[in-house]
Amino acid sequence: CNSNSENRSFLCAYINVLSVCLFSLQNLTAADFLLCLALPLRIIHYGCSSGIVHRYYCSFGASALYLNIYASIIFMGYIAANRYLTIIHPSGTHILQTVRTAHIVSTVTWVFLLAPTITYNIMFFITHKPLTSDPGYCGPLFSTSFSILHKTFQISCTIIFLLVFISLVFFYYSTSRRVLQAQQSQLASFSTDKLVKSRRNMLVLVSIFCLCFVPYHLARLPYTFLWTSCSVGQLLYYLKEVTTILSVLNVCLDPLVYFFLCKTFRAQVNFSMGSRITTQATQESESSRKEVEIVELNP
Repeated sequence: CNSNSENRSFLCAYINVLSVCLFSLQNLTAADFLLCLALPLRIIHYGCSSGIVHRYYCSFGASALYLNIYASIIFMGYIAANRYLTIIHPSGTHILQTVRTAHIVSTVTWVFLLAPTITYNIMFFITHKPLTSDPGYCGPLFSTSFSILHKTFQISCTIIFLLVFISLVFFYYSTSRRVLQAQQSQLASFSTDKLVKSRRNMLVLVSIFCLCFVPYHLARLPYTFLWTSCSVGQLLYYLKEVTTILSVLNVCLDPLVYFFLCKTFRAQVNFSMGSRITTQATQESESSRKEVEIVELNP
């Protein structure tokens, strides 16, 4: 890649852009995997009324869920930013398109998410109120000081969500404008097709993001401040639980992101499907051959 050859430089830039995108997808996969690990405690909590299980659910279970949800949100934002930069700087020479920058950004992101998560758990165990039964929600365990920390935590998470959401909308809008300009100016069909595919990929990302995380945040923040209300507190609790399940659905929908944004993943899926079809056809052919042999041996 240190060669001055124009073709070699272009190839290295292209590989660099793909490496950055693939690295972001790997971090998103890690967030999805950690989310799957956090789900058993939540499921046990739904089926058990133990006060001990409830305390662990309100500390480790809740904080792990927050960590994984917002890791997914942030890395989906990074993926969208990478797709946008690929269109604006197709040469791959921008500083944000380097693998080194991707490693630094991901490390800072995980530290940024882990620090408040660990603080949340420590403060919960230091300040939580004693509870003998499971009321179904975590509010009665919160002390006055921890309740303030919890609300601050929720407001900060909502701000992160809004920043990423606005960025996604901006990236998709900018990509759509580029497609429209390319079509109006009648640029080369290859460039237009490439932009159309980029817009499609961005649309998949934005759609999954909106479906999984917008309803959750519309219910989460009101519940944080109004859960003690006798009139709407119970309703908001059930609404929050339903939208939480919807946010967990992100784990099932993210493979669409891998499929449309990662050529390697798509090639592996196509190869696996092709191998399965070939194997099935071979088995059917072998079965038919054996039936013919049986008929011939037993006229």
